[in-house]
Amino acid sequence: MRFIIRVVINAFAIWVATLIPVLTVSVLPIHFGWEGPIAEILTLLIVAAIFAIVNTIIGTVIKIVAFPLYILTLGLISLLINGFLLWLTAWLTHWWQWGLRVDDFWWGIVAALLITVINWILGIILRPKRKH
Repeated sequence: MRFIIRVVINAFAIWVATLIPVLTVSVLPIHFGWEGPIAEILTLLIVAAIFAIVNTIIGTVIKIVAFPLYILTLGLISLLINGFLLWLTAWLTHWWQWGLRVDDFWWGIVAALLITVINWILGIILRPKRKH
């Protein structure tokens, strides 16, 4: 259940990042036989699932290996790592001619920062309450 919530939040955050005209991040929809918002929503959900899997598997390994850099840069290296993970997601979906497109790595870092902030805010709002 947590993974599904995380995917939906990621899809919303990626959608918001694609709305900013300065950012050259866009979503190319999958053609399921129909066009319109349903194809775009399904594409966003699939891209968000791929981003969540990339962030969980590869992001965890990179963050463990780069732990000394986190200390040296006081955590600012996380901006580059998140931008790289977003770019990696775009590269993975590029092979099928649909999905995320990040034209510039540095704008990808800005988009990753925006996605992180939206995930953080929505994570606080939608976090299940713990029983004591």
